[in-house]
Amino acid sequence: MEKRLVKIIKEAGKILKNGYYSKKDVNFKAKKDLVTKYDLAIEEFLKKEFKRYFKEFNIIAEESDNSLVEFGSSIIIDPIDGTTNFVNKVPHTAISVGVYKDKKPYIGVVYNPILDELYFAKNKKGAFLNGKKIKVSIEDDLQKSLLATGFPYSSGENTKDLKDVIKKIENILPECQDLRRLGSASIDLCMVAKGVYEGYYEMNLKPWDVSAGIIILSEAGGTVSNIAGTTYDMFKDKYIVATNGKIHDRLLSKLDI
Repeated sequence: MEKRLVKIIKEAGKILKNGYYSKKDVNFKAKKDLVTKYDLAIEEFLKKEFKRYFKEFNIIAEESDNSLVEFGSSIIIDPIDGTTNFVNKVPHTAISVGVYKDKKPYIGVVYNPILDELYFAKNKKGAFLNGKKIKVSIEDDLQKSLLATGFPYSSGENTKDLKDVIKKIENILPECQDLRRLGSASIDLCMVAKGVYEGYYEMNLKPWDVSAGIIILSEAGGTVSNIAGTTYDMFKDKYIVATNGKIHDRLLSKLDI
């Protein structure tokens, strides 16, 4: 399955790359939430190909009506993770595809055709970047750790979320090496997986933002939880916390306030 899956995603990457260098018409799903014709075109292409070759899986996708789709043996698609980056020609943008068998992680692929980076992981087989095995950082000191986060779309109108974001930054920033914000959850998770970041946290993410990245990070030796330190549910939990495992408890202590 994995060879066919990667081939299809790489083909979809051509649409993303073409769109990245083209003039874009942008629509707004919400105050800060963008969508382009390229999001829709990539999603339709992936859905068509996945339905053709992987009939045993249903499909959950960002720009589709998922109300009647039950999570089980599912392929979860984000056609462009980092659409704001895509629109503004910031190169941190990717196609994210997470494959789950009976709700259990199976295959994760995050493909950034702009930087020619393809992250791949399969359950119990390890994580790879362009075919080379990757592992999380061995840093165990939070003060020496480079962290990443993201800002929720809801911060445009939800003052509670905005205040929570600011409060957590106030708590975290003095206690770590520094904080980054690239604007793509799937890529952030992969950056932890390859040892660039020691940790990452964010609120209000959707399953398609993280379904592939959490598989890749887990296979690279990392740890993923909710803010209480228990098993992360990508359909329910408000916060994701993802680390190299060595700073996880310390980071949680600064976030869970």
